[in-house]
Amino acid sequence: MEINEKIERSKTNIFKAVFPNTVNHYDTLFGGTALSLMDEVAFITATRFSRKPMVTVSTDRIDFDHPIQAGTIIELVGTVVKVGNKSLKVQVDIFVEQMYCDHRGKAICGEFTFVALDENKKPVSVL
Repeated sequence: MEINEKIERSKTNIFKAVFPNTVNHYDTLFGGTALSLMDEVAFITATRFSRKPMVTVSTDRIDFDHPIQAGTIIELVGTVVKVGNKSLKVQVDIFVEQMYCDHRGKAICGEFTFVALDENKKPVSVL
């Protein structure tokens, strides 16, 4: 299978409702919760691409462009954006939409770097 096909097949979309137990004192999604969800989607995307054990080794810039209010729906979209020998990068975007109208926009984006590991926890090719 070609790399472009693997990238397309590994794209991951997850939807969540933003409930009161996930927000901060401003009634917006807690940043740590957003990062946790993003890392989870990035991990799933990386694993679907390589089909090998993957670990997060770094995150690049995470941009919190717009607050995410309680009572909204979010979609997390993970896409492989760079493939190296033993590592790959996954971009994760969070889109927010209102529950009862069609408004939708990107609220958060960031990149996560993963390394593939063998059974001895040593880096191996992601392909």
